[in-house]
Amino acid sequence: MASTSASSVQKSFKYDVFLSFRGEDTRKTFVGHLYHALHCRGINTYKDDEKIKKGEVISKELIESIQDSRFYIIVFSKDYASSSWCLDELAKIIECQRLTEHTAYPVFYDVEPTHVRHQSGAVEEAFKKHVGKEGAVRWRSALNEAAGLAGWELKNTLNGYISLELRFISPSFDQKLVGIETRVNKIVSSLRVGLNDPCMIGIKGIGGGGKTTLAKAVFDHISCQFEGKSFVENVSKRSSLGLKKLQKQILKDVFSGQCIDNNMEMKRMRNTKVLVVLDDVDDIEQLEALAGSPNWFKPGSKIIITTRNEQVLKPHQVKLIHDVNQLLLSDDEAICLFSRYAFGGEIPIREYEELSNQVVQYAAGLPLTIKVLGSHLCGVDKDEWIDAVDSLKIIPQEETLKRLELSYNGLSNDQKKIFLDVACILKGEMKDEAIRVLETCDFHAKRGLRVLEQKSLITISNDGRLGLHDRIEEMGKNIVLRLSPEDPKRYERLWIKEEIEYILKNDLGSEAIRCIKLEDTDLSSTIIMKGLRKLNGLRYLYVNTPVGKVEVNEVWQYLPDTLRSLHWPGYPLGCLPKTFQANKLVDLAMVQSNICQLWEEGQTKALEKLKFLDLKYSNLTTFDLGMTLDLEMLDLKKCYEFLELHMPLTPLKLKFLNLSGSKVSNPNFRLTPHLVKLTLSIKDVKHLPDSICKLKHLKYLNLKSCKLLEQLPTDIYNLHGLEELHLTKCFVLQEITNNICMLKHLKYLKLTSCSLIEQLPEDLGRLECLEELYLITFTELPEEFGRLHCLKELNIEGSGIKYLPTTIYRLRDLCIVWSSGQLEWHGFTSLKKISKYTASSYVYSCE
Repeated sequence: MASTSASSVQKSFKYDVFLSFRGEDTRKTFVGHLYHALHCRGINTYKDDEKIKKGEVISKELIESIQDSRFYIIVFSKDYASSSWCLDELAKIIECQRLTEHTAYPVFYDVEPTHVRHQSGAVEEAFKKHVGKEGAVRWRSALNEAAGLAGWELKNTLNGYISLELRFISPSFDQKLVGIETRVNKIVSSLRVGLNDPCMIGIKGIGGGGKTTLAKAVFDHISCQFEGKSFVENVSKRSSLGLKKLQKQILKDVFSGQCIDNNMEMKRMRNTKVLVVLDDVDDIEQLEALAGSPNWFKPGSKIIITTRNEQVLKPHQVKLIHDVNQLLLSDDEAICLFSRYAFGGEIPIREYEELSNQVVQYAAGLPLTIKVLGSHLCGVDKDEWIDAVDSLKIIPQEETLKRLELSYNGLSNDQKKIFLDVACILKGEMKDEAIRVLETCDFHAKRGLRVLEQKSLITISNDGRLGLHDRIEEMGKNIVLRLSPEDPKRYERLWIKEEIEYILKNDLGSEAIRCIKLEDTDLSSTIIMKGLRKLNGLRYLYVNTPVGKVEVNEVWQYLPDTLRSLHWPGYPLGCLPKTFQANKLVDLAMVQSNICQLWEEGQTKALEKLKFLDLKYSNLTTFDLGMTLDLEMLDLKKCYEFLELHMPLTPLKLKFLNLSGSKVSNPNFRLTPHLVKLTLSIKDVKHLPDSICKLKHLKYLNLKSCKLLEQLPTDIYNLHGLEELHLTKCFVLQEITNNICMLKHLKYLKLTSCSLIEQLPEDLGRLECLEELYLITFTELPEEFGRLHCLKELNIEGSGIKYLPTTIYRLRDLCIVWSSGQLEWHGFTSLKKISKYTASSYVYSCE
């Protein structure tokens, strides 16, 4: 093993670009436009705010920011040299520029390069005040050296708009991706970005070798140079749901903000220069459907395909194929990556240096294995390290999954079960949903998922969805399968559709089976229920059957009493089976089902442990909360026939209630004091019940489509904890009184399509915590607006507002979503189009 020095590993930077400029000359003109251009390209840019500069010596923090930047753009203006602060910045930049990792680019803004080099002309006049000072010689040297660098000479124009070629800078790489920059540059050079020939390349290699990571890094690095882009993950798995869906995703990504017709052809992209990544392709049909031929794409488009099987690429005439096995981590890179996960630094702790070298040697340069082993050994004592190394020694070199299992073996029994449930059943679920399912089985789910994430066995996306690397998922499933080889009825978890259907059709179930996930089955409900009779250990059941009413012979209507969590979208019966005791049921979800009532007429079984009930889009007509005293969540969204919610005599634990679209006329909330989230959205309701203002814990209230609502309660201010209020399509509502302005904790307010409300409350400025405000149908904003110091986003697109109050300019970092013409008319010239909103929406960020 090579030395543990990380010197060969490329330095990572906090900032891509450091801007050095004289604010009085350029802040409101060139530098402002340059900063926004860099920001729009995803380039992390440090722009010092000169208003906070005090004294003559630059701060320690500023020096660190210069050292932590990869590129420098020095904007020389006529008065740049008058600032000793700017000159100190420049001297430090030139010092760093001499190192290989940093590059400086001068921009001569309405000043001659020769005047900077020799401190003559306007620069001489600006520099006069420093003659004789201690740093003058160093500053002259820095000016001279900087003026000799390759850069741009720009003449100021009347309107102050300057264009600048930015191709020399690309967004920085994720600092955790050791060695990625070299590999990305190799791929990018083969793509010949900038040339007009369409290009398809392949990246092949074993699972865990970093194909997806490399493709994603290339995508992030160059995507800003294309007119449209799309990254399609897990093509092999997702293609089973239909290649048309993946085609539609690509078109939707490429033509963002446009309506995508189901019949739109992929060939439409021939007029758009695109970058498309197809990740994990395993069949030629997938390529033919998603990247049929070069003439589908405009010249200059680039297609990147990752696969484990090179034979998929050759018939499609993909001639350039990168082998990721030849791009595996070097010894130095491997030890650096391992150290980041094991020790939180670039190199091992001295006493663990030899052990670290041994672990990395067995990882064979595979990034995933290195990352998992590093996370597994983080914080454990030396004896456990020695045990891990001894275990690795006896695992054959080709068995990479066995090496990954070391991390699994270090989990507690509870955590092992959670991991296997995620790998086999819950991958792709939202984190909160997964926690709910796992906790029904008495697992410590929150801590368990946190440990799995810390050990790099699972990932949690930005939107809160559970994920696993394909190799780790494969490892988890192999662990389940090898406990009873070739005997599915002995597996604890079943997820393979054909195996589940075979067991159910042939009545081969056993008590060993704990979890079943059966998606998109064509099995009849009779066969499914009949096949469940022997599954007396089942705790989790997910079945997805076609929506529609189906007759099931009463003899075969059956669900196991051991169930803790039952999810059956499209459940065919009008009620739960008579024989089902549901004593252990905690979580019940039957979305788009035929269920009209939980139990048949005459039955009143209490669901003593039920906490979560989701019957969205079902045929439910009434519900008695007295049967479910422990219920915390009741979702009856779009249950259009729902008429009555019966309340018990004792207070409930209910925290979440959704009655949107129902026909409930006068709900009583006196016995639901713990409600946190309430969605009414009942079109016929004219007055909200008085009891609603007694809900001291309520944080979210949605009154969307209460079309006949005449007024809000006068004592709405009693909802002291309310943070989010939706008032949309309340067509009869005529006034929003000042009482609403007493909601001191309100953070989000949406007032749209309430056409009879003519003006906003005068005291709107008293909403001191308000962060987001959506307004449509209003024609003016009150002058009090400037008091909303916490406001981060104002959306007035489509409103009748023509003028903004002058007090709005007091609000820092406010994003305004409005038409570009209106923003420009109000003097906001720094516009940024954002895809979060419709195509005509723009944002201005006050600085």
